[in-house]
Amino acid sequence: MSTRNYNNEFQDNAHRHYAYNFDARLRRYMMDTFSPWLSDGPALELGCFEGDFTQIFVERFSDLTVIEAASELIEVTRARVTPSVEFVCSTFETAELAPRFDNIFLIHTLEHLDDRQTVLQRISRWLTPTGRLFIAVPNANAPSRQIAVAMGLIDHVSAVTEGERLHGHRITYTQDTLEQEVHSAGWKIKHRGGVFFKPLANFQLDRAMETQLIDDQFMDGCYTLGRQYPDLCASIFVVCEHA
Repeated sequence: MSTRNYNNEFQDNAHRHYAYNFDARLRRYMMDTFSPWLSDGPALELGCFEGDFTQIFVERFSDLTVIEAASELIEVTRARVTPSVEFVCSTFETAELAPRFDNIFLIHTLEHLDDRQTVLQRISRWLTPTGRLFIAVPNANAPSRQIAVAMGLIDHVSAVTEGERLHGHRITYTQDTLEQEVHSAGWKIKHRGGVFFKPLANFQLDRAMETQLIDDQFMDGCYTLGRQYPDLCASIFVVCEHA
């Protein structure tokens, strides 16, 4: 049983600059990528943080449930969305839900979990027979990360940096290790890919946009290029179904 205090975890890291303007763009690009695979049925978000993605899900789904272990983050998110959103304050390991969801989202959350296999197996109980699980994680092989290795800033692309560890990361995935994790938990992968070819670190992209060194056309170009080079994207993803 986990002894992590999730309210304390996000408060302890509140002073760390971990949210970037780039993240908002990446969320929109991610939803555009997922769009062909989405169903109109009920949706479940696993982990909401402060509700940035929840707001996007509300635009797409009329029936949305959120599981979040930090009660204070639930209150922050609840204030940003419509009253129709249902919140469940629980860990994924202990939550009990009916198998009624056609879309389940585990977005930039899997890498934070202590018992990933248990969670991935439990999720299958909540998904309808024809539903899909959408998993996205930061990509170890993103060019910005490979450059950081070449500069000697991190030891290897799959290393968990100190900043990531303090933010709660337990692992850094490549496409191969992500797929192995998912297959081991009994899922069938229907679709895979990457979102946004990433030539710079988050803070560098933000600075370049602020100074107009790059513009929306450049960003959209990186998104388009990411479809051709998924292994060089900011995030990698899998769309899963029951095996």
